[in-house]
Amino acid sequence: MPGPEGGAQATTLRSSDSVHDAAMTGSSSERAWFSPARCHIDLAAIAGNFARLGPAHRLMPVIKSDAYGHGLVRVARTLSAVGAASFAVGQAQEGLALRRVGLGQQIVTLLPTLDAESLDACRSQDIVLAVGDAAQLERCAAHGDVSHPLAIALQCETGMGRLGFGPQDVPQLVERLRSLPGLKPVLALSHLACADMPEEDDFSAAQARTFAAMCQGLRSAFPGMKRSLANSAGLIQGLGQECEWHRPGLSLYGGNPLAAAEGKPGKKRQVDGLRWAMSVCAPIVAVRRLEAGQSVSYGRTYTARREMTLAVVGVGYASGLARGLSNRSQMLVNGRRAPQVGRVCMGLTMLDVSDVGPVVAGDTAWILGGPVGAADKPVTAQELADILGTIPYEILCLFGGMVERTWQS
Repeated sequence: MPGPEGGAQATTLRSSDSVHDAAMTGSSSERAWFSPARCHIDLAAIAGNFARLGPAHRLMPVIKSDAYGHGLVRVARTLSAVGAASFAVGQAQEGLALRRVGLGQQIVTLLPTLDAESLDACRSQDIVLAVGDAAQLERCAAHGDVSHPLAIALQCETGMGRLGFGPQDVPQLVERLRSLPGLKPVLALSHLACADMPEEDDFSAAQARTFAAMCQGLRSAFPGMKRSLANSAGLIQGLGQECEWHRPGLSLYGGNPLAAAEGKPGKKRQVDGLRWAMSVCAPIVAVRRLEAGQSVSYGRTYTARREMTLAVVGVGYASGLARGLSNRSQMLVNGRRAPQVGRVCMGLTMLDVSDVGPVVAGDTAWILGGPVGAADKPVTAQELADILGTIPYEILCLFGGMVERTWQS
């Protein structure tokens, strides 16, 4: 199957690679894949996006959830090579996986760590654990050691309503931390609820003010504590500039969280030159003629209005292509867009390829990205998200988690 640029693939690393599996699962056993679709990850694009988002020493790239489906270890190694000094992960196990492959950057978890074994492992591996309430604080304190304190990141609740200490908690929190020498608060962080919504700019600004006030109280007691507020959208809009760390996520992988606001007046809504890192393709498994009046797929939701050429593609909702895209999306074939017709099936999807030139079984259809002719443009995760009324994060995570991946530098 061709690579992302349509020619012969460069040297690739597959997701069944033993190093990757050992890091993620603790064993060298290969994962079985049951879809002919392939997910191609352009690591050079991720490195380039990272460089465009700001000085490396101020960026804490978010590589949680297997780097948004792009591959935790591969992405971390790529970013390490271009100067990343810190990583934000979701679960403690992601941080431990990075340590197992020898990465020594500061690693900060963003989700609570509950089990004792993980707490001890994170202390021994110098992983910074997020703490957002009194119960979590006490749980961490039970695993701290004065000679080797457990580093923690204090989550500040400024408007997300999920995790974190509120402004009213700061005095008591400071007092309790002073009595716990086995804990070392190294970071205060918060998360913007709607920085990607320009109509909520006032709310985002209020969150920033609340966070600044909370940090003032915390840093008066712990002067060396760093701060982190801005996600990708916040970084683009200039929120939290006084903080030592920014946490880009979607933009790292090529997306613009402010895509809905592009072209509107006001603040800048994009970073120039970002490239999507993920492309997804699948083979055409059959080509057939369809007569006018014939219907396609389950429910007969599409009926041919003319004689047409139908391509059956080996991808469906079991491989991450949402059934909600039925009769609403397109794919690239021969560098041109072909409309999807009929309901998306579990492992098959149909295209009208009447107008895209000769097509035979074994040709490639591109669900995301791929080589494109001058008159067309690739399908992006943002485009599919807009059709579905969701966000590109979901599109990337689904494909990356359900389809075999290859990586190219």
